[in-house]
Amino acid sequence: MSSISVKLPLHRNTTDGFGMNKSFLSAIRQNFKMLILTNKGERVMEPEFGVGLKTYLFENMTQSVFTKIEREIYSQAAIYLPSIKIVQIRFEAGIEDPNALNVEIGYALPNLNIKDLLEFTI
Repeated sequence: MSSISVKLPLHRNTTDGFGMNKSFLSAIRQNFKMLILTNKGERVMEPEFGVGLKTYLFENMTQSVFTKIEREIYSQAAIYLPSIKIVQIRFEAGIEDPNALNVEIGYALPNLNIKDLLEFTI
């Protein structure tokens, strides 16, 4: 089976040499995750790339901060991943850790008729 992209983080694989994404969904999911977790200025030659979700780690979690994060996710996805359509973004305080923030992003790939959910805890 052909591969689409290398799977991150890199790891050795006896079949392909390195772990590979073999479906469009896994490649898009990985790209979306990298977009959300990358801080602005962190990617070489793309200083405006990234949402930088972890930069909000010590913010007071208010509705205005949630709105700011949501706006940034929509903006960055429109620029760098125009093939996806964000369906829903949900923020929730951590159940086991009250200092954690759970983020769920529901998105779709309309051209492939696929829906997926990306989850993070910061």
